[in-house]
Amino acid sequence: MPPRTGRRGFSLRRPRSSPSVGLISPGPVRRVVEVLVAVRIGVNGFGTIGKRIADAVARQPDLQLVGVAKTRPSFEARRAVARGYPLYVAGDGRPESFAAAGLPVAGRLADLLGKVDVILDATPEDVGRANRPLYEAAGVRAIFQGGEEADVAEASFCALANFDQGRGRRSLRVVSCNTTGIARAAAVVLRRWGVETWEATLVRRAADPGDAKRGPIDGIVPTFEMPSHHGPDVRTVLPDLAIATTAVVVPTTLMHVHVNHVRLARAPGGAAEVLDAFRASPRFHLFAPWEGVDATPQVMEYARDRSGGKDGPGGDLMENAIWERGLRLDGRDLRFFQAIHQESIVVPENIDAVRAMLGLADGPTSIATTDRALGIPAPR
Repeated sequence: MPPRTGRRGFSLRRPRSSPSVGLISPGPVRRVVEVLVAVRIGVNGFGTIGKRIADAVARQPDLQLVGVAKTRPSFEARRAVARGYPLYVAGDGRPESFAAAGLPVAGRLADLLGKVDVILDATPEDVGRANRPLYEAAGVRAIFQGGEEADVAEASFCALANFDQGRGRRSLRVVSCNTTGIARAAAVVLRRWGVETWEATLVRRAADPGDAKRGPIDGIVPTFEMPSHHGPDVRTVLPDLAIATTAVVVPTTLMHVHVNHVRLARAPGGAAEVLDAFRASPRFHLFAPWEGVDATPQVMEYARDRSGGKDGPGGDLMENAIWERGLRLDGRDLRFFQAIHQESIVVPENIDAVRAMLGLADGPTSIATTDRALGIPAPR
């Protein structure tokens, strides 16, 4: 079979006589993907999600971060320059405003699009949709975030749930933080016991830590849309999952918490079997009762401690956090809490989406490679 080629003709397989970048996962998966050159990536948007995605791309063995784009100079733009990421001007931004701030720019977004194979759009809600014609005209593949409606891309994506649905796509949408968290958990449960119904109440953070313009400050706000939009969004990834969701917004910035009630198709052998299934799956972190982690502040304190101040995803938790003592099983009725770090959980999914659309690896191999590069512990 001839080697697959990318948009610009680069080979996705290196001749066997040449050294290569090997992507090998532990355990039974032994497929090796060899690349002639790293896939060239641009990130449009360098805010809460975009800066984390850019850092993640820069740490991967088979991806090259070509540059990032921002509309306005900011402390985050300065951070990009400090990290050595070429900075491009997006939208109606003016290069002279960056120059006035002492921030060198490498060109405009159109220039960045001319140098990349895939653009990761991490712009604010609805801006990604407006950018789509630019990406199509430039002939680059595009990955959008969950703030966009599902029809912005050819398919919605969550690595644990539907990796293979991303193969060969020109565009993908990585679903939102809440949808990613539910889809991951559902992928684990569906494979083992099946699901008759899934009901989830989402206790949602009001704003990200850096957002000073949103509330509520002192209140709990019900979402009167019932079911909330999260259930239909999960079905863009798992179309046969019978799920209904409700949501409330609370005055915190740390995390979301999901209260799940799942009616299983088959009864597990006990709660320990369910916990073992989550423990054996990538991108789940279980807290034992003896650890004294009783609430989201301690979850995030754990994440900060784990980072150890090292360069990389410091203070982020890209896994679903599950409390062992917050899981109960009564026959086929499973109830459990999980916490979702909204700032970072979708970051590894963006990396896997690149490999899925280009056919660079199978799902388990890509997930293992991504997680190893990001310092996410392997499942036990």
